[in-house]
Amino acid sequence: MSGLRAAYGQTRVLHGIDFRLEEKSITALLGANGAGKTTTLRALCGMVRTEGEVRFAGRRIEGWRTEDVVRLGIAHVPDGRGTFLHLTTEENLRLGAYTSRDKTQVAQDLERVYGYFPRLKERSRQQAGTLSGGEQQMLAVSRALMLRPKLMLLDEPSFGLAPLVVRELFSILRTINAESGVALMLVEQNAAMALNLAERAYVIETGRVVLHGSAADIKSDDAVRRAYLGY
Repeated sequence: MSGLRAAYGQTRVLHGIDFRLEEKSITALLGANGAGKTTTLRALCGMVRTEGEVRFAGRRIEGWRTEDVVRLGIAHVPDGRGTFLHLTTEENLRLGAYTSRDKTQVAQDLERVYGYFPRLKERSRQQAGTLSGGEQQMLAVSRALMLRPKLMLLDEPSFGLAPLVVRELFSILRTINAESGVALMLVEQNAAMALNLAERAYVIETGRVVLHGSAADIKSDDAVRRAYLGY
């Protein structure tokens, strides 16, 4: 991503962001509310008007329709989870596989995500709206996995969840990355958890990257510790 600018109407939110994601890596994107984190994820998957260059798998994708970006291998887990509350858990997952017409592959992918999230298998026939907040977040991640993505964009996955559930979810995300090779880009207010999970991190303020490097280096930066880690 090079010189990325994004706007909603006349209001510019991103002012020339540059960053690079490595294959099979985990990257954290940190910043205060309103810094442009969510807009960055939306810009990557064609959900907001942008200028600048976005490359994925060797191809320029800025200006692409969101559905074409998804087919290329980028899955988005939005803030608020985006669960279809009146459908069952399994119906939600099957919707995630809409790009596949191979029924055998879909069945295999269902078993794979149930392996990561056994609780969802127990609740496969349960209406998604009756799941707990943690289970709905697990469902949102699983639905994205059904797309067989190369990159998963996660927007505030810990929001509203109990600390124990957050630790469980982040542990599973680490396993998914290690076993499936899915690269993760994580927007997260829980900076300590995000930096413990990630290999690299970027900090943005008012639509600009102000700091980047290894997660360990970012974690030890005095300004980051004071602003985001509370010590």
